[in-house]
Amino acid sequence: MNRLFPLRRAWLAASAALAMLAITGCATVDAVDKKYARTEDLAVAERQVRSHESDFASTMAERDFAGFQSFLSEEAVFFSGPPGAEALRGRAAVAAHWQRWFEGPKAPFSWSPEKVEVLESGTLAISTGPVYDPNGRQIATFTSIWRKEGAAKWRVVFDKGCNCGDRR
Repeated sequence: MNRLFPLRRAWLAASAALAMLAITGCATVDAVDKKYARTEDLAVAERQVRSHESDFASTMAERDFAGFQSFLSEEAVFFSGPPGAEALRGRAAVAAHWQRWFEGPKAPFSWSPEKVEVLESGTLAISTGPVYDPNGRQIATFTSIWRKEGAAKWRVVFDKGCNCGDRR
């Protein structure tokens, strides 16, 4: 009986190793399948962020200050002042600073997303693009970081512009 015990242990070890290989192989196939599904999900998320950025920009054109605020995360951080100025922190501070740009009958500037990228996690995205004056001349570029805050709702958590002048 003692002679069979080492064989039984070897058989159990080999069985365990084969089981681990089978599990690992299945996990690898599953990970590949999830990656392809994630690619499709990222395309959906990219379209959502692009749409949100466009709708966010439309609030300026339509003079919809309440709508503008709805796109801001509670903990939004905007770099809206001159270089070296303190960042605006929180929805209320950002809204208070930006309200002046909603007061006139015409928008003082407009923007639109040119490029959007989403993290593989599908929870953060970056959008960037040109900012135009009322005559259509590019006066700056913007960069916004969006965070998914709900099933299909994205909100701006960081925003920074670059006064780059005319790029045409």
